[in-house]
Amino acid sequence: MAKVNEAAAMEIDDPNSNISDQISPKFSINVLQLLKSSQMQHGLRHGDYTRYRRYCTARLRRLYKSLKFTHGRGKYTRKAISESTVTEVRFLHVVLYMAERAWSHAMEKRQLPDGPNARQRIYLIGRLRKAVKWADLFSHLCSVKGDSRTSLEAEAYASYMKGNLLFEQDRNWDTALRNFKSARSVYEELGKYGDVENQVLCRERVEELEPSIRYCLHKIGGSNLQASELLQIGEMEGPASDLFKSKLEAAMAEARSQQAASLTEFHWLGNRFPITNAKTRVAILKAQELEKDLHGPLADSLSAEKRLVTFDKVFTAYHEARSCIRSDLASAGSAENVKDDLNGLDKAVSAVLGQRTIERNQLLVSIAKSKLTRRRDDKNEKVTKPEELVRLYDLLLQNTADLSDLVSSGRDRKPEEVTFAEECELKSLAFRAERCFYLARSYSLAGKRSEAYALYCRARSLAENALWKFQAHSKTDQLSIFNRVRLPHYFW
Repeated sequence: MAKVNEAAAMEIDDPNSNISDQISPKFSINVLQLLKSSQMQHGLRHGDYTRYRRYCTARLRRLYKSLKFTHGRGKYTRKAISESTVTEVRFLHVVLYMAERAWSHAMEKRQLPDGPNARQRIYLIGRLRKAVKWADLFSHLCSVKGDSRTSLEAEAYASYMKGNLLFEQDRNWDTALRNFKSARSVYEELGKYGDVENQVLCRERVEELEPSIRYCLHKIGGSNLQASELLQIGEMEGPASDLFKSKLEAAMAEARSQQAASLTEFHWLGNRFPITNAKTRVAILKAQELEKDLHGPLADSLSAEKRLVTFDKVFTAYHEARSCIRSDLASAGSAENVKDDLNGLDKAVSAVLGQRTIERNQLLVSIAKSKLTRRRDDKNEKVTKPEELVRLYDLLLQNTADLSDLVSSGRDRKPEEVTFAEECELKSLAFRAERCFYLARSYSLAGKRSEAYALYCRARSLAENALWKFQAHSKTDQLSIFNRVRLPHYFW
C-alpha cells in the first residue's frame, strides 16, 4: 500500500507526467441568462435602473469580500484584474458586473424626467465609455480563460456596449450598425443550440436589437422609415431597446417643439382659444398625435391592451397641458382678457379629457363583455361578473354627468355646446339602460327572479326611451360629436 502511494506521489511530482493536467480549466458562464435573471429580479422588469445599479454595487461588494480581493483598509489601493489574476470564475463576474453597473448608471441618467442636461449628458457618455472598457476587458479575459461559448457571448456583449456608446454619441452610425449586427449574428447562432430557455433568451435579444439596427440604417440612409414606423418599432420591450426608446422620444420631443410653433389656437365646439405657452402647445400636440392612433385608419388593428396604454399617454399629455394652464392662470395677475382665454382653454382641454375618459371606459366595457360568457380556459383567465359591468356603467354615468355639467357651465353658450350637452344626456340614457340590464342579470344569477324580472322590464323601458330619442335626433343629423350609440341586440 505504501509503495502504491509512493508511486502515485512520484507520478504527481513528475514534470513529464501529463501535460493536459497542467492546463488550467476553462471557465463557463451563460452570460445572457445570468444578466437577464439579474435584471428581471432587481428592477429592470419595471425599468428601474437605480435599483439595478444598487444591486450591481452590492453584488460587487460581496464578490470582492468572498474573493478576498478588497482594495485595502483606509487608503484605497487599486487592484487590477489580469489574466494571471483570474483563478476562478467569480473574477469574471466582477468584470461583468462592473460593466453592468456603469451601463445602468448611464441609463439612469438617460431616464431623468426632463432628460439629461449638457453636463449630465457628458457624465452619461463617460459612464457608457466605462461600460465599454469593462466589457472589452471581459471579452478579452473570456477569450483566454473561458470556453468557446462564453468567449462568443462575451464578444457579443462587448459589441452591444460599443454600439450603445456610438448610438448615444449620435455619430459613427456605420460602426454602431456593425457592432449591433455583430451582436445579433452571435445571438442568432447561439439561439440554435442549447436548452429551450437559452434559445428563447437569444431570440428575445435578437428582437430587442432590431430597433437599434433599423434606426442606424435610417440614420445612414439605407432605410426609408417614416416617423410612424419608427414609433411602431419603438414599442418593443426590453432593456436592450430602452436606449433606442429614449433617443426616439428625444427626437420626437424636438420635432414637436418645432411643430408646436404653428399651433397657436385650440379649437373646440366652435370656440377658438389662443395658446401662448410653448409647453402647453407641445403637450396638446403630443396628445393630438396619440389620438390619431386611437381614431385613425389603423385603430382597428391595435389590440385592446395597446389602446389602453395609448389612452394613458393621452391622459398624461392633457394633464400636463392643464398643469401649464393653471400655472399661467396663477401668474396672470389682473389681466382679465388673458384670464378669460386661459379659463376657456382649461375648460376645453378638460372637456376633451372627459370625452377620452368615456371612450377609455367604453373600451373597458367591451373587454369585460368579451369575457362575460367565456369559460375559464387553460390560462385560468378571470371571467367577468355582471357586477363588474354594473360598476363600469356607474363610472360612465358619472363621467357623462361631469362632462355635461362642465359644458353647461357658463352664461353665453354657443349652439354647439347646447347640442353637445344634449348628446351627453342621450349617452346617459343608453348607459342607464345597459346598467339596469346587467343589474337584472346579477339578480337573476343570484336566484332573485322577481327582482330580476322587474329590472329587466325597467331596462326595456329605458332602452325604448333611449332608442326613440336617438332616432329623433338622427333625423336632424345632430349626432356629430359623439359616435352614435347602438343599444345591444339583447334588448330587442
